[in-house]
Amino acid sequence: METRALIGKFLLRICVFLVFSSTIYSILICVAGEILPKYLKRNILYTLGSVGFTHTRLEEAKITENIDILFLGSSHAYRGFDNRIFQKHGYSSFNLGTSSQTPLQTHTLLKRYVKKIKPKIIILEVSPMSFEADGVESSIDILSNDLKDLNSITMVLNQNHIKAYNTLIYSIYRDLIDINKDFAEPPNKGGDFYISGGFVENKCNKVILDTTQSIAKTINYSKTQLKCFEAIINEVRELNMRLILIQAPITSLKYATYLDNTSFDEKMMKYGEYFNFNTLMSLTDSIYFYDSHHLNQLGVDKFNTEVITRL
Repeated sequence: METRALIGKFLLRICVFLVFSSTIYSILICVAGEILPKYLKRNILYTLGSVGFTHTRLEEAKITENIDILFLGSSHAYRGFDNRIFQKHGYSSFNLGTSSQTPLQTHTLLKRYVKKIKPKIIILEVSPMSFEADGVESSIDILSNDLKDLNSITMVLNQNHIKAYNTLIYSIYRDLIDINKDFAEPPNKGGDFYISGGFVENKCNKVILDTTQSIAKTINYSKTQLKCFEAIINEVRELNMRLILIQAPITSLKYATYLDNTSFDEKMMKYGEYFNFNTLMSLTDSIYFYDSHHLNQLGVDKFNTEVITRL
């Protein structure tokens, strides 16, 4: 009995210490986030209103429902699928892409919004890059620009990165004191224009293509990303929605840096309806792209027309 009592006291002290230290740590994160200069808080990243119009898009998502198509994915999605073109062909749509989005963040946004938006079709942009990335940048982007709920906590725990933990703490603090209530994101930033429905049109006239020969490599799949991707597939099936996997076009030079594109295609086809538009289309790098892996508006028009023919 005496031994049990000692163990109980020891465990209680550990719990008290953990609660106390967590509280102090959280307070220090909030104070540091407010007063320290950017170069001294590299592990506290807060990107409200950053590139990609994530804040505006997620605010619009909250009032969107009953559409034909929901787009999900990285910047290839929100810069690649133009709602206006799909509308001309009779499809209502919303683009829920975010910068550097990986399956981990896609799963979070899907669970948060899909039952409200109620799309008939989900088009998920996939690429080798999204299965290799750790997703920290995307998690920080979503934490900084959207509500914090159980899905956010689950995402951060799966991410298991100090920057994600710190950003979650600091973001919750800012929400609690309602410091962002008057924040309004401008509809255009440096050549990027937000289009209602989630698309970002790039009007930059300068074309920046990386013409250097990168080292060819094989795809290094993250176990976490694959697990989240399979969870997405299963949940969409349970919702009885049509899921289309699409690999958006990138420049031929960028595409050639992966040695196992064929095996990636085979892997995606096992999950269902899949189209790789790098092989289905031939787009000249210097005409249809504004950088190594983003289409210009001319490229978007051509790409979207090809997607629509397959719907």
